[in-house]
Amino acid sequence: MNKNNDDIRKKFGRRVRELRLEKSITSQMDLANKAQLDRTYVGGIERGERNVGLKNIEKIAKTLDVKIEELFKL
Repeated sequence: MNKNNDDIRKKFGRRVRELRLEKSITSQMDLANKAQLDRTYVGGIERGERNVGLKNIEKIAKTLDVKIEELFKL
């Protein structure tokens, strides 16, 4: 893997976690359930291990009640 790809995934994951906690969604499981995603997938996103697809980015943004661009304010 390219180091730059790892960096952007980690930054995105940290941002998802930050917004999740700001919205008082205290667990990855709660976010996963609300977004209709698998808990292990959400965990992988927050750890920077997953390359997230656009549809799932949209689901996460809707669940966190933010515009998609908010997820990319890294």
